[in-house]
Amino acid sequence: MPTVPPRLSRRLWTAVVATVALALSLLVAMPAHGAAAGCRVDYTVNEWTGGYTAQVRVTNLGPALSGWRLTWTYGGDQHVTSAWNATVTQTGHTVTAVNTDWNGALADGGSADFGVQGTWQSADPAPTDFALNGVSCGGDTTPPPTTPPGTPPTTPPPASCGNAVICAGFENQSGPAPSGDWRFTAPDCQGTGTVAVDTAVAHSGTKSLRVDGRAGYCNHAFVANTSDLSSVGPVLYVRLWVRHTTALPASHVAFVSMPDASQGGRALRIGGQNGALQWNRESDDATLPAQSPAGVALSRPLPTGGWQCLRFAIDTSAPRLDTWLGDEQVPGLHADGVPTQDVDQQWLSRTTAPRPTALRLGWESYATGDDTLWFDDVAVGSSPIGC
Repeated sequence: MPTVPPRLSRRLWTAVVATVALALSLLVAMPAHGAAAGCRVDYTVNEWTGGYTAQVRVTNLGPALSGWRLTWTYGGDQHVTSAWNATVTQTGHTVTAVNTDWNGALADGGSADFGVQGTWQSADPAPTDFALNGVSCGGDTTPPPTTPPGTPPTTPPPASCGNAVICAGFENQSGPAPSGDWRFTAPDCQGTGTVAVDTAVAHSGTKSLRVDGRAGYCNHAFVANTSDLSSVGPVLYVRLWVRHTTALPASHVAFVSMPDASQGGRALRIGGQNGALQWNRESDDATLPAQSPAGVALSRPLPTGGWQCLRFAIDTSAPRLDTWLGDEQVPGLHADGVPTQDVDQQWLSRTTAPRPTALRLGWESYATGDDTLWFDDVAVGSSPIGC
């Protein structure tokens, strides 16, 4: 019991204490300037061995904010190495993300999206203790997608062709030049590149298709399959094994090219730029990921000197696609229909779903970029096809 000051009656002192207590309760109940009265965080992680990216959406459920600061604590040994659409710092296990100049205003119900990339060694649990401007949020995390659309997340897709429209190990090739279902083509212009059936290098069996790609403006050398893919879907799945000798260059190159009906027959391409794998759309030259530091950091190089399993899934009913290198989903080559600045915003500026009609494997270069590539065990179908 507090001591009553000598010049105050007990009744007056009781009234003072009650008034102060009421004032303190009001002070605690009133949010500080810029604080959030409620919030929600969606933390969607793409994880691979030793690394991860996380797409974060923070939604303000309280009074409008002119700036925001989101904090969380990692329960494992994650370490943030880069970020986009926010300034992100880490001290110990605590991470702080602060808005940029252009996404700081959050109305009641408004959201902001940003992303982080990082590393981990022993554990990568999703955080749950998010706080917006010091006020705790409810966390909502999404497990990492590890399989193509339509595949149960715990079941890897089979490596067999199944009912695939294309299933080629090239063992039926009888001469030095591609024949039968595979034909040489130079879609736009032909340079000095060549294609051949190789009996010395193969992923399985005794044969593969070899492409000696050459640098130079519009130097195309491809082998095209004669199958019509225009009715394969609604998701078109492609699996191929590729081996190449020279690291992807800084300039644009492509080694898979698919005529796309949604582009009037122009190509939907996968290749490389800035040393990393990328998708490219011929009609507007849009790339996935964007050729920004944040975008390129989310892609992967195509390793040289050994066979690599590359597979992708193209949704022909919506502008979505996924890409895997082996069993690892490449986060920068993933488009889920929600634009992320400096990553897939340019790609999703076109809202028409792609509709590939054929498959071409080879090499095209518009500047530097000689390379020798081999292709084997190629499959295309409407069901997921694994490595």
